[in-house]
Amino acid sequence: MTCHFTARMKRSRGQSLVETALMLPLLIMLVLNVVNLGYFFLIAVNLTGASRTTTEYAIMGPSTPASSTWPSVGPANGTAAGNLTVTYVAQQDLTGALWNPTAASVQICSPALGINSGTGLPNCQICSGSSCQTMNSGTTAPPSDPEGTFVLSEVTITYTFNALIPGQIFNIPMQAFSGICSGSSCTFVRRARMRSM
Repeated sequence: MTCHFTARMKRSRGQSLVETALMLPLLIMLVLNVVNLGYFFLIAVNLTGASRTTTEYAIMGPSTPASSTWPSVGPANGTAAGNLTVTYVAQQDLTGALWNPTAASVQICSPALGINSGTGLPNCQICSGSSCQTMNSGTTAPPSDPEGTFVLSEVTITYTFNALIPGQIFNIPMQAFSGICSGSSCTFVRRARMRSM
């Protein structure tokens, strides 16, 4: 009986090694897809939170005891005044979660930029890095407030990023988001609107 058992063990010595070698590529592919999908959702959550926080900061200026004016929109140029801008708040909110937070495009429609007399909507600027450009408020401003007594402020953050681990086979779940991702590159647009007095 002992001889029969030892002979069987000698014949199956390499079986575990062969099974591991066959399953290891599948396991690695699964783990790397999970890492990329986790990074995808980390970016989405941080962009959503940053747009909300930034919009709240943009509308609270005259409502706080510390200030009686709307906070400046931007640019975030590293000066003391630049560190109090709406763009700076957005970039600081994105720091840590994004590879390059200053590459995010931040569109801000705020009463701080003035109200367009023709449309009654706040003017808009797009800030990226340390520069801003004024936009035509007729095409980019948020819709007017339905109650008419408030001004609707809006912050839209657009960010394009590449997957942590490049390669089509490691981005299988991200291919399901065809409107957002193409290949290993994805573009998120997150918008928040809030009323201000």
